[in-house]
Amino acid sequence: MKIGRAAHFRENIVLYGALVANVGIAIAKFVAAALTGSSSMLTEGVHSLVDSGNQLLLLYGQAQAKRPADAAHPFGYGRELYFWAFVVAILIFAVGAGVSIYEGWLHIRAPEPLRDPVVNYIVLAIAFAMEGSSWTIAVREFGRKRGPSSWWQSIRRSKDPAGFIILFEDSAALVGLVMAAIGVWASHHFADPRLDGIASIAIGLVLGGVAILLAREAKGLLIGESADGAIVETVWRLLDQRPEITAVNHVRTIHTAPDAVFVAISADFADELPMGRAESLIEELESAMKRAIPELTSIYIRPEKREDAVIQPRPS
Repeated sequence: MKIGRAAHFRENIVLYGALVANVGIAIAKFVAAALTGSSSMLTEGVHSLVDSGNQLLLLYGQAQAKRPADAAHPFGYGRELYFWAFVVAILIFAVGAGVSIYEGWLHIRAPEPLRDPVVNYIVLAIAFAMEGSSWTIAVREFGRKRGPSSWWQSIRRSKDPAGFIILFEDSAALVGLVMAAIGVWASHHFADPRLDGIASIAIGLVLGGVAILLAREAKGLLIGESADGAIVETVWRLLDQRPEITAVNHVRTIHTAPDAVFVAISADFADELPMGRAESLIEELESAMKRAIPELTSIYIRPEKREDAVIQPRPS
């Protein structure tokens, strides 16, 4: 049991690191906002609180996604993680961005008297250090998995939303902290508390942009994305190695979970191939594919004449 818990913690170190950081930061920001009346600090507190809830939702989604397949869901519950990732994106937009912009607008309409900003600066410095640590963990873990691809390509191709959501959340948090610091400084330097409200609105706009980007990525995963090109190419290569197959009509893949792929293959078998040998060939192909690609959890191979099939060209 202890080994299982340790493995679970290592697997989700990015989520746990971000959760611990955001809970502590949220408390500190709310205390600072109460003491100083800063709109941008209150906004940042809401931001950190929303991020903490997001990490809990992603952890819950990962737990639900690991449930075994049953009669109602024969391919398992892996896509439940994608659903909760989409919910996280909506929360960032509706709560994080919405509250930030609304609070900033209220502060511009009815600015509060300026108070000593020292507490704000102390809390912002501590928050930046903690968020920076969480961001470093997220960057290191995501960089370890991305391989030779660029960062943007890796984010677009990633099938595990937890990794890139935390990466974007922490990046937005660091940008928000810088904006909050500028807002607090500008308010006192120019003796205009409305500038703090403008900083709050700017933070909300950053959160809104991040939320839209995350919602777009989560939606693609939720409705179904094909496997990485390297996986598809490996399947084609294994099929090409078999002389009993005269043509491959199509290879279609879809992720049923971050680490689970369903593949459907239509292939034209040689006319002289006996039925028994065709069955053995399908079993051999399935075994070879699962050895080469552990992510393939479900394989469907359909013998089909090329003239009767829907042809899908091999990806270049």
